[in-house]
Amino acid sequence: MIKQASIDEFLDRLASADPTPGGGSAAAIMGAMGAALVSMVCNVSMGKKSCEAAEPELNAVRTQSETLRRRLSAMVAEDVAAFDSLMAAYKLPKESDSDKTRRADAIQAALRLATEVPLDCARVCGQVVELARRASELGYRGVISDAGVGVLAANSAARSAALNVFINAPALKDQNFAQASVAETDKLLAWCALESEAVYALVRKRLES
Repeated sequence: MIKQASIDEFLDRLASADPTPGGGSAAAIMGAMGAALVSMVCNVSMGKKSCEAAEPELNAVRTQSETLRRRLSAMVAEDVAAFDSLMAAYKLPKESDSDKTRRADAIQAALRLATEVPLDCARVCGQVVELARRASELGYRGVISDAGVGVLAANSAARSAALNVFINAPALKDQNFAQASVAETDKLLAWCALESEAVYALVRKRLES
């Protein structure tokens, strides 16, 4: 029920000695904040005379950003579940050979999940970055700075989620999956970095015009 907690409650739990919620949950929240800001830019812009022609597309962007916001919000709990699954696997008995086999299999399954969840988070954050460009191009100038904050939040979230891919993938025995996950993450981060800087520059240009 972490996503139902107040901001202060979440931050208190984040700061505690408990390992969950941790960086993965924080990444999901950052991404959700980015999506929420994209939605806000669309909501404020619709109804403004200067944005009338763009209203259908703004509405479409808002629909997509709200879908992504809900997805990222749900990932807070998914991150916690993945971490808890991994910790539970490490605590399994290892006295007999059969125990060791079951434990090793459970650890590998948990590591795969702990790689898949942040990779999925990074993918969704990349979609938020993409939407932020449209909001920045079409949105009302008075709230365009919020689109800039949104794209920065989404890019930071993607980079943050990626760290959990990088920490878990090397321990996977399935090297094909591990290498593919890292390669996809690297490619995604490179695109997000370039695109978020481009959107930030676009926002600055619109603010200065």
